[in-house]
Amino acid sequence: MRVGVIMGGNSHERDISLLTGEEIIRNLDSNKYEVIPIPIDEKNMLIDKIKNIDFAFIALHGKFGEDGTIQAILESLNIPYSGSGVLSSALCMDKDMSKRIFLAEDIKTPKWDNINTENYLKYRKIDDMNYPLIVKPNSGGSSIGTFLVNNPTRLEEIINKALSYDCNVIIEEYIDGEEITCCILNGEILPIISIKSNSTFFDYNSKYSKNGAKEEVAILDDKIREKIEGIALKCWKVFKLKSYGRIDMIIKNGEIYVLEINTLPGMTETSLFPKSAAAIGINFSLLLDKIIESSLV
Repeated sequence: MRVGVIMGGNSHERDISLLTGEEIIRNLDSNKYEVIPIPIDEKNMLIDKIKNIDFAFIALHGKFGEDGTIQAILESLNIPYSGSGVLSSALCMDKDMSKRIFLAEDIKTPKWDNINTENYLKYRKIDDMNYPLIVKPNSGGSSIGTFLVNNPTRLEEIINKALSYDCNVIIEEYIDGEEITCCILNGEILPIISIKSNSTFFDYNSKYSKNGAKEEVAILDDKIREKIEGIALKCWKVFKLKSYGRIDMIIKNGEIYVLEINTLPGMTETSLFPKSAAAIGINFSLLLDKIIESSLV
């Protein structure tokens, strides 16, 4: 099977995508697959590079990669690909839309508001939220362009910074609790990972620096674990995810808050999904096999 690993792109997460792609290429079984690196800079570079592949392993992050765009292109060319489909990808990438669905499905999520370049000048206060607040791009990832705001004097300045990454920004209440992530592989929950960041929150440096955070299998009360797993599986079904995905949550006073769903989780050497799989004996190469197999179903 000729497997093309599509990586790079032109989003703010290009560097992380390249790291993910390189790690996938190193770990795909060369006895099973003919691995073809497909680094791209622009969308129009893609078509010629994927004509002769049998399967696309999407290692892109951010816009074009996680928002359903490349999934739609690949479907139009009848090329199977890793991960969730067009609609699922688009909904999960749009934080405002996914949070609206969380509420409709009775899934707790931090309070938020969504603002854009047209209305932000009128924006002066958050009525139902107390500081600190999280400000982040509506359609971004890897905590790029994400800021913690401790008081209202800096809110407008931070909104301006976040708007340089996306035309829509989420302002979200900060939940001071235990951050966890729940990885799901083909509908089966992998060990829940606890994240203890060395920063105030799980920011870019915490995620991608080797000593940025302590990440280990969470030790949880059975009742809490069952609750987390039930919420994760509900997210999987409601958003119609496929093959693999990662749901980020926070636990506070026994309540579980869903932050977001990642349809193309990072796959670098410090990434959470490979760590979760390794905890039950699934090495990186086998994990990639399982992602490909479940994507082809």
